[in-house]
Amino acid sequence: MIGFDYGTSNCGVATMRNGQPHIIPLLGDESYIASNLYAPSRDVIANWLSQQLASPQQANFIAERKSQLQKGQAALRELKFDGISSELLFGKAALAQYLEDPEEGYYIKSPKSFLGASGLATAQIQFFEDIVACMMSNVKNLTEQVLQKEVTQTVIGRPINFQGLHGEESNRQAISVLTNAAKRVGFKDVEFQYEPVAAGFEFESSLTKETRVLVVDIGGGTSDCSMLLMSPNFTDNDNRNDHLLAHTGVRVAGNDFDIQLALQGIMPSFGMNSLLKTGKPMPTSSFYQALAINNINEQTEFYSAKNRRNLIQLSRDAKETAIIERLVAVHDHKLSYQLVNAAEQAKIELTEQTKQTIDLSDVTDGLCAEVTKETLRSANKRTLESIANIMHSAVQQAQCQPEVIFVTGGTAKSPVLSEFLQQQMPNIPIVVGDHFGSVTSGLARWAEKIYQ
Repeated sequence: MIGFDYGTSNCGVATMRNGQPHIIPLLGDESYIASNLYAPSRDVIANWLSQQLASPQQANFIAERKSQLQKGQAALRELKFDGISSELLFGKAALAQYLEDPEEGYYIKSPKSFLGASGLATAQIQFFEDIVACMMSNVKNLTEQVLQKEVTQTVIGRPINFQGLHGEESNRQAISVLTNAAKRVGFKDVEFQYEPVAAGFEFESSLTKETRVLVVDIGGGTSDCSMLLMSPNFTDNDNRNDHLLAHTGVRVAGNDFDIQLALQGIMPSFGMNSLLKTGKPMPTSSFYQALAINNINEQTEFYSAKNRRNLIQLSRDAKETAIIERLVAVHDHKLSYQLVNAAEQAKIELTEQTKQTIDLSDVTDGLCAEVTKETLRSANKRTLESIANIMHSAVQQAQCQPEVIFVTGGTAKSPVLSEFLQQQMPNIPIVVGDHFGSVTSGLARWAEKIYQ
């Protein structure tokens, strides 16, 4: 049995050893693998997955995905003719392959962000299920190689609310995709636990007395808060409903920090905030769409042929034609993920540095942009306010004040965020957990509790 943190940014797995969670190194010394995938063609994803499945699941999958698999066979023949590997790549290898040639192949980052999207056709939902299943199959195989045994039971972390416009309907759709994918790749028992609650279970193991804990989990795609009543005397309970005093969540987090930093720090170099020849301000919608990697509809619109014609016309109408032509280059070379990744790396560097230069020479030789901690802070004013709102909302729902705030999630490493969180409740101590491991460890604790 494992705890499986299928995160927006990273995937991690933990199991229990002698009463303590052990995070499993998936790749050498690396405990986490980035939540991304690269395929030489999107048409071969289903074919790759079919080869990973055990006999009963494989037979059902082939029957359900007959048309996709036939289409994939044609793509596989073409790849073989061109001497291109048909293998899928994950984690750092996937990102490296994409960055080497963004125009080739199919790259997706953070598919968890799309699982609750509204208006998806059945074929689109099936496609996302296949992507999730490929990633889960890769993680499951790596886990079993380390443990030298089959893994069939899992608790998967979930946010309070997935990204999507339809509330509980979006949540049900996302849970259905995750459940179907997990069972398809060989998990026989699949349960879910809220990510902030899982993080709270890990923190609870360090407590010596009953404590009201506000858990703030700021991940890649969502920010979640749970007010929990925790105690060393509760750890043997397999039903903690009475101790979960409040849950709140918002669909903004680490990816939004990256996108907003890219908008304010990078997009002015592509013509955002410039002027048209008429003296009117430049329309901003295409700049937002170019970076909206967590919104499938916006990305589809940006990369449409119609939008390319609009961008060409926009460059002609601009006071500075050449600067808008850089945005056309983003469209033509499919550079959205590259720009957001550059902003993400700058955000990480700003944890230690006061300013950072972003290299944009892939778009135009010699082009760069400089960002600072203040750029990050001002770009994310609304994002930070959203996080503050769910903290205060959780307190209101619980009708009590926390005695301690426990913060986890990769985005929480940013000093801009940690300073902001302290300002929200200045008289309450903040404890910062393992930014990436608290949720994973807590999921393993809960897996042991319900499956033993």
